[in-house]
Amino acid sequence: MSTIRALLRNTVLPAAEARTLLAHLLAHYFQLPKSALISRDEMLLSSDFLTTWQALEKRRMNGEPIAYLIGKRPFHQIELMVNAAVLIPRPETELLVDLALQEMVQQRQQNPASTLRILDLGTGSGAIALAIASTFKDLPGSANPPQIMATDVSPEAIRVAKLNAAYLKQDQSIEFIVSNWYQALPQPQWTATFDLILCNPPYIHAEDDHLQQGDLRFEPITALSDGKDGLSCLRAIIADAPLFLRPQGFIAVEHGYDQLSSVLEMMAQAGLQEVRSYTDLAGIPRVVSARKAI
Repeated sequence: MSTIRALLRNTVLPAAEARTLLAHLLAHYFQLPKSALISRDEMLLSSDFLTTWQALEKRRMNGEPIAYLIGKRPFHQIELMVNAAVLIPRPETELLVDLALQEMVQQRQQNPASTLRILDLGTGSGAIALAIASTFKDLPGSANPPQIMATDVSPEAIRVAKLNAAYLKQDQSIEFIVSNWYQALPQPQWTATFDLILCNPPYIHAEDDHLQQGDLRFEPITALSDGKDGLSCLRAIIADAPLFLRPQGFIAVEHGYDQLSSVLEMMAQAGLQEVRSYTDLAGIPRVVSARKAI
């Protein structure tokens, strides 16, 4: 037998990581809050609990992401279930959500009665679409909820996104479709349809050493890299965006730290206007937005 205090004292993991994993197990086994790490640190733990703890500790020592070990990750103002089938949502991608929410406010001010249509390409866990769907009620302007469509080429990713939608009670707010970018959106039904298109595509170069480091080693490679120069997905998304955006429609895409000039050129080649770049919290160029001409 052992106690919470003993496990925290003897683990080789960093203290913050150990507390996160132990809090997860305490909630799972005993429905105890995180505060039990302190208030009940002399609690005796069962052999089953200890076996599970040792397995998690070993997996983390081998580098497996904590988000996959506990099966969840906070993002924007929500919490998402994640597994190895989906990319782990990151703070940088919250910038896409914030820009989308700002755009929604502006468009509602111009036309309060309108119902905005939003397309989230490569939705993964559903992070972007669900953050928007969960936040729209707090926005000023029309009470009409947006119509959101979210696509992903991975059926398993769509399954995870649907589970998150159900958990967040947003399963009636979003239409999830298995699609390679725009491929499953038939023409002319979806021509000039969307007010906003958002995407965090695979943009890491196939030969980038970062793919063999840290959490990236465990995440789905197709969600990280296009297997080429890291730009092919961005090219496809941006080139076809004018076909699906309504006049004055808004597009925002996340990109790699060294890809700003390439993305700016893609936006210009697609005939998009009002092209703007945004930096993440580290001051690195991370998102480019643009607007379709009238």
